[in-house]
Amino acid sequence: MAKEAKTNAMRMLERSKIAYTAHEYPHEEGTPVDGATVARLTGQDPARVFKTLVTQGADRNFYVFVIPVEAELDLKKAARAAGVKSLAMLHVADLLKVTGYVRGGCSPVGMKKLFATFFDESCRDKPTILVSAGRIGTQIEAAPADLLRVTRGHTAAVTAEAAP
Repeated sequence: MAKEAKTNAMRMLERSKIAYTAHEYPHEEGTPVDGATVARLTGQDPARVFKTLVTQGADRNFYVFVIPVEAELDLKKAARAAGVKSLAMLHVADLLKVTGYVRGGCSPVGMKKLFATFFDESCRDKPTILVSAGRIGTQIEAAPADLLRVTRGHTAAVTAEAAP
């Protein structure tokens, strides 16, 4: 059996002595899969599978938000959490240049630089969550506290309220 190819995110977790489990899912090479599909393909509750979104603030700095795959980022709440006047989503065309990751394979762990990172507060009540391992087709599962530590992240209420 072929040895699993480690991603930057996996190597960073190992260097930090953080336990994680890798989850692979089928995909078409180079084609992003939406988060709800990733949850289904990995057999996970979508509330435990988190997506990584990158924004740019009015101050021109980049901010990373990690939220449940079925949730929507509330840009006003996110800007408040980041302490900036406003935020805009980073254009997909700029994602690789800024983070080192592609759409659908963007991990909060192991980006080119350590950006201010905010996890939705819902992660706190879960023993483990899944985030991208840094490539399409692979997720890493780890304790939220460990992911917060390795990204120097914070928790905040950054998702939009669900419609009634």
